[in-house]
Amino acid sequence: MLHPQVRAFLDFLASSGAPLLHQMSVREAREFARARRSLSQPMPPAVASVEDLAAPGPLGPIPLRSYRPYGAAATAVLPVLVFFHGGGWVIGDLDTHDTLCRQLANFSGCAVIAVDYRMGPENRFPAAVDDAIAATRWVSAQGAALRIDPTRLAVGGDSAGGNLAAVVSIDARDNAGPAIAFQLLVYPATDLTRSLPSHVENGEGYFLTRATMDYFIGNYIADPKQYTDWRASPLLHQDLSRLPPALVITAGFDPLRDEGAAYAKRMTAAGNRAAYVCFTRQIHGFIGNGRIFDEANTAVALAAAELRRALGRAE
Repeated sequence: MLHPQVRAFLDFLASSGAPLLHQMSVREAREFARARRSLSQPMPPAVASVEDLAAPGPLGPIPLRSYRPYGAAATAVLPVLVFFHGGGWVIGDLDTHDTLCRQLANFSGCAVIAVDYRMGPENRFPAAVDDAIAATRWVSAQGAALRIDPTRLAVGGDSAGGNLAAVVSIDARDNAGPAIAFQLLVYPATDLTRSLPSHVENGEGYFLTRATMDYFIGNYIADPKQYTDWRASPLLHQDLSRLPPALVITAGFDPLRDEGAAYAKRMTAAGNRAAYVCFTRQIHGFIGNGRIFDEANTAVALAAAELRRALGRAE
């Protein structure tokens, strides 16, 4: 069953008459994603510091935002999570995921560096992948300047961001680093062919619809032949061995549920340590909405605890 809070949210959306994301222009969808933060997200918690940075990228600087957890000394060398926001590779930015990054920093004791990668339709696949890889390499190389420990570096993200984190981990394995100690994959998109049953079971009525997926993927991927490129669909990579330990979180009423579960299963079968947790009463996108969904706060606490356990405390 759906969580009653989720049912109330979906009923509210249905009665509001508001257009769905795929019925908006890209500009409108981006503005909507920013505007709804105040309705569904918790108040942004205080952290020790927030700093906007930039990493060199393939086509210019990549904006970043660095968070240090509340109470961390300015000189402390911290573990770090490189975080990629969700939004279908089309919407979302540093602001839409600001609260989540603050929560993860405070609860885990890690620094968090969020990446504002290029998105479609202005910059199509593999632009987001190229930026994610470049940003992760830069963060790893800047340990002293950023006061982070590159030997305790994790990658993570939600939805499209989980996809990018998985792809960055495979690329790092195959291209001599950087060393990645942990993956935090929150309802990751891992198979753009969308052939698993949850895309049919949960394709209508649960916020992320099949039409919305068509909208996102259509604005991200120019040629459907690229759906099977492992950089778009990491589940389709032939070799998922020798990857960092992972926590994969999914939602029971999410079209992406089965591909997240399949990715965790394949990583485990390939000899990696991969934990899998499904919040069976939730929908796609729930983790950022702790103002209206109690289980969102549980998921954030779980993710942060696993980060802390995998990366260790700050020096």
